[in-house]
Amino acid sequence: MGMGIAQVCAQSKLNVIMYDLSKELLDNAVRKIEWSVSKLVEKGKVKGSVDEIMGRINISADIHSVAKTDLVIEAIFEKMEIKQAFFETIDELAPKKTVFASNTSAIPISQLAAVTNRPDKFLGLHFFNPVPMLRAVEVIKGISTSKKIFDFGKSFVEFIGKDPILVQNDIAGFVLNRMNMLTNLEAMRLVENKVATPEDIDKGMRLAFGRKMGPLETSDLVGLDVQLMAYSNVYEEEQDSKFFPPSILRRKVLAGQLGRKTNRGWYEYNDDGSRR
Repeated sequence: MGMGIAQVCAQSKLNVIMYDLSKELLDNAVRKIEWSVSKLVEKGKVKGSVDEIMGRINISADIHSVAKTDLVIEAIFEKMEIKQAFFETIDELAPKKTVFASNTSAIPISQLAAVTNRPDKFLGLHFFNPVPMLRAVEVIKGISTSKKIFDFGKSFVEFIGKDPILVQNDIAGFVLNRMNMLTNLEAMRLVENKVATPEDIDKGMRLAFGRKMGPLETSDLVGLDVQLMAYSNVYEEEQDSKFFPPSILRRKVLAGQLGRKTNRGWYEYNDDGSRR
């Protein structure tokens, strides 16, 4: 997600500092972004050359680099404690004018903003995977987010060529994921109860509802571990049984069947990402 966000910002002529824990991770991210950009340039879907776009992306394994930014968009996996620790750290380093945003898919924005001294300058910007292709971005207003910053979030999303979905009240899972989670969870339960195969469930969702990918194909793309964390966060916040992750999802994560990144999830994959 972080790679995709950096890419769409650079394609919109914004200078980006992409931070991660090591240069190795960052170099790998740059290679993937450059490949994605080259494909879009080749197809005429973005303006400018690959070199121009990639020249706007700087990398850094030094968290102090955030001190140079006007907007920080966090895209850490869905562990609230780790996200909060990150924001506590950069809150001390970033200028007071810097706006903070989280790409969390499920954690209430107000819980993350609470560990900073700038909850009024904190909002949610929830992108969808794959970021370069999907236009929707949820702009989430935390309980303390100022109207000025909420409006800024909407304008920013429009500036980078996306369509803002305004979330006026901060709840776990926000709008689109709360609806989508229920479809995904029910698809998993149908597989668990041997009602239908993943292939037929996904095919039915594509053919009947016009989805480009079925819920279980999407699950493998996103990562079963990422989904489990997101669903668990919503369940813990809401204490509503309809959000409780089914046993089959929890077992697959324990077994290391996390989707495409481990070559096995709801489907099996070859090393090049093609399905077996």
